[in-house]
Amino acid sequence: MVPPSHPAITASGLVKRFEDRRVVDGVDLIVPQGAIYGVLGPNGAGKTTTLRMLLGIIEPDEGTRTMLGQSHPRDASDRVGYLPEERGLYPAMKAKEAIAFMGALRGLPWREGRARAVTLLEANGLGHAVDQKIRKLSKGMAQLVQLLGSVVHQPDLIVLDEPFSGLDPVNQERLEALILAERDRGATILFSTHVMAHAQRLCDRLAIIAGGKRRFEGTVDQARALLPQQVHYVPHFPDDAIREHLPADAVLHGDSWRFELPREGIETLLKRLIDAGYGISGLSIERPGLHEAFVRIVGESAAEGAA
Repeated sequence: MVPPSHPAITASGLVKRFEDRRVVDGVDLIVPQGAIYGVLGPNGAGKTTTLRMLLGIIEPDEGTRTMLGQSHPRDASDRVGYLPEERGLYPAMKAKEAIAFMGALRGLPWREGRARAVTLLEANGLGHAVDQKIRKLSKGMAQLVQLLGSVVHQPDLIVLDEPFSGLDPVNQERLEALILAERDRGATILFSTHVMAHAQRLCDRLAIIAGGKRRFEGTVDQARALLPQQVHYVPHFPDDAIREHLPADAVLHGDSWRFELPREGIETLLKRLIDAGYGISGLSIERPGLHEAFVRIVGESAAEGAA
């Protein structure tokens, strides 16, 4: 058992080459126990290769990693649940049997696996599919069945590669609820995604990978704090001349002007607008979302690579 103070996963200087290309280039990670940790990046960034090295499915060319206290990740495989990017279930199996089978691969007895499968299916809105064969299920339902199979043995660590891909909004909500429930049970969840909305809602910490390198590591709020706050201003009496009173980066969206919060604050600018007779019909100051921070970080890495 890993002491609570120890990370669930560590990685130092992971490198993986395919032919003459470094797909992963010196990635460091520390995933705390009991956390939901996201590995974010655009398609082709090296996320899947990184997860596979952490799990011991492929070996790094350079660097070290530990998983649940083991320097050889496969020694802890029975304590891990894994949903790969490539989905695959036996189409002739019933849903409950498919889940029980995946549990049995991790050491869970068949009878207990079947019982847990029924409970999991019913709890996740798939009670009607308990005895349906996989081939009869929709793509999204089959994906949820495979996900339930990856958690049926109640693992200490759950690794999900692009788990939201292909799910409709209802099943995406069910998956988010399941991830939170597993975290509350005490599991550590590591998942990759290129969709920022899920990461912003779920992650305790995250890493952003682009071009095979780790470009950011920290909390969602720390990522968002990399960008200045945005002002949304709606004048009470608008006209074209108002642009002369606004910062140079101001852009009009509908009836709202948007611009970065000035370094000196907003009070001086508002006084100038009121004195000029434009007034204030609406005003809000917001921190940009994780999506905007992600675009900035990935964009800077692309510019660095092109330099």
